[in-house]
Amino acid sequence: MDIDYHGDGLAVEGRRILQTNSSKLKRSTLFCYSLADLPVMMSIFPALVFIPKFYTSDMGVPLALAANIILGVRLFDMVSDPLMGYISDRTQTRWGRRRPWLVLATPVVMLGTYQLYLPPDGAGALHMLTWMAVVSVGTTMVLIPYYAWAAELSSDYNERSRITGWRSMAGVVGSLVAQLAPALALLLFGIGGSRGVLAVVGISMLVLMPICIFLTVTGVPDRQAARTSALPVWQGLKLMLANGPFKRLVLTFMISQTALAITTPLYVFFIAFVLRAEELAIFMLTFFYGMNFAAVPFWVWASKRIGKHRAYVASFVIIAAAHPFCMLLGEGDFWWMLPVTLATGFAAGGFSAALPNSMKADVIDLDTLKSGENRAASYFSAWSFAFKATASLGAWIALTGLAFLGFNADPEAVNGPDELFGLRFLFSTLPSVFFLAAAAVVWNYPITEARHAALRAQLEQRAAGAAAG
Repeated sequence: MDIDYHGDGLAVEGRRILQTNSSKLKRSTLFCYSLADLPVMMSIFPALVFIPKFYTSDMGVPLALAANIILGVRLFDMVSDPLMGYISDRTQTRWGRRRPWLVLATPVVMLGTYQLYLPPDGAGALHMLTWMAVVSVGTTMVLIPYYAWAAELSSDYNERSRITGWRSMAGVVGSLVAQLAPALALLLFGIGGSRGVLAVVGISMLVLMPICIFLTVTGVPDRQAARTSALPVWQGLKLMLANGPFKRLVLTFMISQTALAITTPLYVFFIAFVLRAEELAIFMLTFFYGMNFAAVPFWVWASKRIGKHRAYVASFVIIAAAHPFCMLLGEGDFWWMLPVTLATGFAAGGFSAALPNSMKADVIDLDTLKSGENRAASYFSAWSFAFKATASLGAWIALTGLAFLGFNADPEAVNGPDELFGLRFLFSTLPSVFFLAAAAVVWNYPITEARHAALRAQLEQRAAGAAAG
């Protein structure tokens, strides 16, 4: 079936139908929905930032082995993510099809987080591999149904940005809690370093997760699907591969997340070995996520003014321009890094979650029109795999690059000028190339607000015809 993106009549009719049929969700619903992202982001953030440094420097896991463990866990996700999407789209219970999975996943994530963040003495590579895999499976069970749930809460182009904006802000709050709790522990009790950060964050997450999940599953409607997905796997995959806007969007996301994933594990390395201020790393990250939180409403507003994909491009350009300034920093320049951190945090408020997640829901509508089914979880499983794969690829590039340069991760090590230059380049300049490439890919993204209205009009007309028949 061809989609008439350009029909002005359909676009006008689509706007009229959406204005009639869609209303803004209550803030209480948005608040409850967004809460589930808070503890999950608390568990994901340190896994990306502090786990590589902790297990290589404090637990003696070689850099190259740690890189391959992270990559290996993500290869396992090639099976678990599509499987979770397939199962969630076919789940039909009296409690809905998304809600039960959040409840089932909660103890899995909590157990994995406890073991990974508060490891016993002597824990090494096998412990890291085992419990990273458990955390990965648990977050898959949460995030794929949870994100698919958002696409079903509203069909409105701009309301979807509002939903993902609320969720992104809750996720940023989770990341902020992951900074503020260790920062307070350092200031009040002198608990610092990677081990201290992981212990404080792990305990905080274990307290918050059951509370937040409970409020989400009890405070948000999980509507029964009119029909669960019945397409054979191969046919559904064929439709997904034929979805041009989705392929462009996921390619953009993969390129940009590779860039972000290069910088993330190197953040603590950069502050510890280049700026010589590891104990202060948690404060700089607090500034980053504070600006990230403050910027989300701006990017939601900008998406309405200039379109989602143009706002997406702007966020890439800002971070690509800011990050290379870190090449100029050296020992004692900790606070000179603050302007770069604020600029990158502002840009990340747009490209890290709020904008791409809203755009994802729009491309799912295109699949619904072609397949006749709501296969949101299948799309989010593909997206989740893309996120995890690129996060692992970026971490692999970063850590393998350090190992190739002969960098010594021992806290007492003294690295030479060449090794420190390599660390600065990997952290600051290489990611900008990826961010600019992502901006180029998404520049002419086809689903604008008007074209989405035309798409929704065709969906509404088909639904009306089916009801009349």
